[in-house]
Amino acid sequence: MANPLPREYYQYLGELQSVDFVLVELTLYLDTHPDDAQAIAQFGQFQRRKMALMSQIENAYGPLREYGNSPAGNHWSWADSPWPWQV
Repeated sequence: MANPLPREYYQYLGELQSVDFVLVELTLYLDTHPDDAQAIAQFGQFQRRKMALMSQIENAYGPLREYGNSPAGNHWSWADSPWPWQV
């Protein structure tokens, strides 16, 4: 890799992984407690945070997702930076 990624990139990815963990756990909980309004509200809060984080990361460092789930912009940058699982 020619350019080392800034520390912020790793901080964003770390937070994204934490948010994903919470969303998985809330999903499992809500599968058995579908009427828990507080858990549903928390799920929505973390879902919004995930979308905001993904947008910040993609705007600054390039796409995280393939198959039309990330903005392409004016340059096809999918292979420009390391993929999230490579860092």
